[in-house]
Amino acid sequence: MDEPVYKRILLKLSGEVLLGDSAFGIDTNVLKFVAEEIGNVRTLGVQIGIVIGGGNIFRGVEASARGIDRASADYMGMLATAMNSLALQNALEDRGIPTRVQSAIEMKEIAEPFIKRRAMRHLEKGRVVIFACGTGSPYFTTDTAASLRAMEIQADALLKATKVDGIYDKDPVKEKDARMFNKISYTEVLTRDLKVMDSTAVSMCRDNNLPLAVFNLEKRGNIRDVICGKPIGTIVESEK
Repeated sequence: MDEPVYKRILLKLSGEVLLGDSAFGIDTNVLKFVAEEIGNVRTLGVQIGIVIGGGNIFRGVEASARGIDRASADYMGMLATAMNSLALQNALEDRGIPTRVQSAIEMKEIAEPFIKRRAMRHLEKGRVVIFACGTGSPYFTTDTAASLRAMEIQADALLKATKVDGIYDKDPVKEKDARMFNKISYTEVLTRDLKVMDSTAVSMCRDNNLPLAVFNLEKRGNIRDVICGKPIGTIVESEK
C-alpha cells in the first residue's frame, strides 16, 4: 500500500487548469476530475490545503496592462479566485469531502475569514481547506499566496500542479529540445529565471527550506504519486 511521505501539503492550482478546452470559465468535467484526484489523496490520511488562481476568469496583471489601476485589477483577480474556490468546494462536497473556504478578504456570507489556528484545526479534523483571495493585498500573486499559506499551516511540502510534466530548461511547448529537471535547487531556479513560480514565492520556499514539487495535474494519479514520493515531475530543494 502507498505510504505518504508528506502528511500535510499545500496544493497550488492555476485557474487555467479549470478551463479544460474552453476559452473562459470553468469546465465542470475538469472540476470533477480535480475533486476525484484530491479525494484519492485524502484517503491516505493526508491533510490538504489548496490555493487556486483566477486566471480562467480574470488576470489582474493583464488588465493592468490595458489601463486598469493595478491595485483595482488585482482585487478583481482575487474575486475570481473566490469564485473558483467556491466551485471547487462544491465539487469536493459532492463527493462527500468536508471542505472549508477561507478568504483573505472578508466575505462572511460565503467564506470564513483566514485564521491560521482555525485553518489548522480544520486540517487536523480531516477537512480540505481552500484559501481564497490570495494574500488579500495587491501586487502579490497566488504563487506567493501559496508559499505564504504553506508556511503558515506548517505544510511539509508545496505542490504546484501544472499542464506540463515538470520544470524545463526552456519552454517545452515552443522548444522540442527542452530538457526536464528531475531535481533542481531553488537558487538555480532563480538564477536561470525558470518560469515555474514567481521569484518571491520561490525565495520564500528557499528561505524556509520548504520542498516544492512541480508536476502535471492532467495525468491521473499524479498528486497521489508525488505525495507518496514517487519520481514524478520536478523536486525543488536546497543545495546539499
